[in-house]
Amino acid sequence: MPAMNDHDSRQRFLFDGTDIRGEITSLATSYQTLVAQQQYPEPVAKLFGEFLVAASLLSATLKFSGIVTIQAMGNGPLSAIMAECSQGTKLRGIVRGDFDAGSKAKCLQDFLGNASLAITIEPEGGERYQGIVPMESDNLSGCLEHYFNQSEQLPTQIKISADKQLATGVLVQQMPNRDTAEKVAADWAHISALMQTLQAEEQLSLSHAEQLYRLFHEDGVRLFEPEALHFFCSCSRQRTEQALISLGSEEIYDICKEQGSVQITCEFCNEKYEFHKNHVDDMFSKPPPIIH
Repeated sequence: MPAMNDHDSRQRFLFDGTDIRGEITSLATSYQTLVAQQQYPEPVAKLFGEFLVAASLLSATLKFSGIVTIQAMGNGPLSAIMAECSQGTKLRGIVRGDFDAGSKAKCLQDFLGNASLAITIEPEGGERYQGIVPMESDNLSGCLEHYFNQSEQLPTQIKISADKQLATGVLVQQMPNRDTAEKVAADWAHISALMQTLQAEEQLSLSHAEQLYRLFHEDGVRLFEPEALHFFCSCSRQRTEQALISLGSEEIYDICKEQGSVQITCEFCNEKYEFHKNHVDDMFSKPPPIIH
């Protein structure tokens, strides 16, 4: 497995003399924590790990603080799978569907059937943007490459691998440049050809530095300091209260009368919130917030 100091981290790298940049990431504890919350079978967990890696890699391509969400919805055994990376380092996600049937899947179409991939970017304090592409490749990396080529018009290569312990990925991307078209094309053809040789077992067994050295040791790669990645859920009792208030007092009191209390479980982290009648009374006796 990659060196322990690579676990739950992401690193940027650049190729000297070109306008090609890259990101490499490995998720261990953060990935295992999220899988353990929902007890996904191994094939489903591995696909979920790929989505978490993808969210991490794509968030690193942003030039601003915000949230990247990658979501697939289809008509297969898995109806939906979502991974989110906020502020560049905070990961969370969820899978919905028939996990038993999904555990027999061999490729992306087996999991999701006829599906589309939505990539949503929410800049902090800015306007939300979403791109949607059909999931026509049999793997997530191919679908993401298609997204970048169609939506961002930036040549991109991505390699993602996962097992039950580790999820890892590498992204290289041609940035806008000032070199001649011939040099840009030659540089990209060279780097992308080398990327194609990267094997899953190398990604899952070698450190970040070892992977990049094996691939690009003749190409002047500069590897930057790692950023730590971790699981983070934004749920709280206060936010849960706000969600209940939005449903209206009549519905909440009816639930409380029927069940003795209102119980909410966060779908991302399994945290449980319980509200008895006295809590509900307090919730709906508070004055509404003043909007200035």
